[in-house]
Amino acid sequence: MKDYIEQRALGLAEHICRTSCTVRDAAKVFSVSKSTVHKDVTERLRLIDPELFARVGEVLAENLKERHLRGGMATKEKYLKKRQR
Repeated sequence: MKDYIEQRALGLAEHICRTSCTVRDAAKVFSVSKSTVHKDVTERLRLIDPELFARVGEVLAENLKERHLRGGMATKEKYLKKRQR
């Protein structure tokens, strides 16, 4: 694996652990696709740093549990904005 890919995977993982952000948010910060973030933190990171991989897994699992709540809030905000027009 190339050095820059390892560095990106480590940077993404550290950012996700530090901020508890979603894959989508991390992709925006690092200017890469969601697929790249997901591949980096679920496949490549396991080989690079298993301990960090486990911590990222916990954050991603928590985000998955909360996903339906974020979707509901986004829908609520959408309709509130439509009503204000």
